[in-house]
Amino acid sequence: MNGKREGPLVQCGRTFREQEIEQVCETVRMYPGLTRKELTATLCEHLGWYTAGGGLKENACEKLLEKLRGEGRVQLPAKRMVRRKRRTIELTGRTRERPPVVGTVATVGPIRLEAVEGARGRLVDEYIQRYHPLEYRQPFGYRMRYLLEGQAGRLGCLLFAGAAKNLGAREQWIGWSDEQRLQRLAWLIGLNRHLIFPWVRVKNLSSHVLALVRRQVPQDWQKRWGYQPLLLETFVDPLTHAGSCYKAAGWTELGMSSGEGLVRPGRSYRTTPKKIFVLPLCRQFRSLLCAELPVPAGLR
Repeated sequence: MNGKREGPLVQCGRTFREQEIEQVCETVRMYPGLTRKELTATLCEHLGWYTAGGGLKENACEKLLEKLRGEGRVQLPAKRMVRRKRRTIELTGRTRERPPVVGTVATVGPIRLEAVEGARGRLVDEYIQRYHPLEYRQPFGYRMRYLLEGQAGRLGCLLFAGAAKNLGAREQWIGWSDEQRLQRLAWLIGLNRHLIFPWVRVKNLSSHVLALVRRQVPQDWQKRWGYQPLLLETFVDPLTHAGSCYKAAGWTELGMSSGEGLVRPGRSYRTTPKKIFVLPLCRQFRSLLCAELPVPAGLR
């Protein structure tokens, strides 16, 4: 089906005017033998279209091509169907319950956050699956995992991942446009899971950990993904927690989420509304996120 469009085409915060659209179409015509993945990689390189971490913005490019196909301007190779098996996490003795750890931050410290990957990263997933009330879910976008260590051994773990695509209270608080949000969302990251093990009873440990997060995570993210995030966000279920540790650590409560997930064809998602907390990681976060397009030099 051909759709008529007037004016420029906007995809993921980038505006494509007619001259650039025609260049995209010409590239597609020039390389009819490429797979979709090869084609999107080629186009991203030609367009200089990169993620915050410097990778090719292939998913956004494929969505752009689908729009152009819908307008009848390009013909695309068929999609290759790849069946991905849902990852199952086996619970092992590595994450069994340990003897109680009781005390204060001073008596069990020093407390440190250890960024982990590979086998130790999977250990974090196993802990979350076993002890977190929301269990483990495949994180979105870039991610980092941490083990929380003290003199008595492991005390908990953290999982950071991509921020929510759209939150009314957050967007109003930041004050950015939809175009700026689509282009700069990667500079927001989410504290996806915050777990203190059930056998650990250490007063003020969570707020102490959140203070460590503020100091350490931006540098770790830079080292791992090639850029520093500007804002942290997380969600707290008011039915089970007040969010006191976040308030004590200087996070700002913005309001409530709607409880509705992203709208996708044939799929729906709903959960209970959650409190939204955010933590700026840079004094200039708002001016960088809300600057006039294109992307400010500090975000490139």
